[in-house]
Amino acid sequence: MKIVLDTNVLISALLSPSGPPAQILNLVIEGKVKLIIDNRIYLEYSNVLHRKKFNFKQESINPLLDFIRMESETIMAEPLNIEFNDEDDLVFYEVAKSGNALYIVTGNTKHFPNEKMIITPSEFLKIYLSQKDQK
Repeated sequence: MKIVLDTNVLISALLSPSGPPAQILNLVIEGKVKLIIDNRIYLEYSNVLHRKKFNFKQESINPLLDFIRMESETIMAEPLNIEFNDEDDLVFYEVAKSGNALYIVTGNTKHFPNEKMIITPSEFLKIYLSQKDQK
């Protein structure tokens, strides 16, 4: 299952290691879910994770970023000429559409178009677990 992970979900995963975002990150690390990124998303992840306000330790962040760089599907996204509530989130939408992601997982669904592929971490886990149960 291929997904695009909004930066806010990645940050939440690290701030709250038992919540739904952390469970999703664990699925990614275990290879059960595949991230789709492009260079813009990777740079945003890196820039945000290195912000002093989060006080994340470099020895934790750098291996995570290395893992994301090596294990994600990196694509060249087609630019989309659409208006977005938050232009910074357009990149995630472009990558999801170009990379045929099933979902964009975000804590800010209101920043995206009202589409079935835009879901919260809790919604993603419900979908993932229900599909796993059907196998």
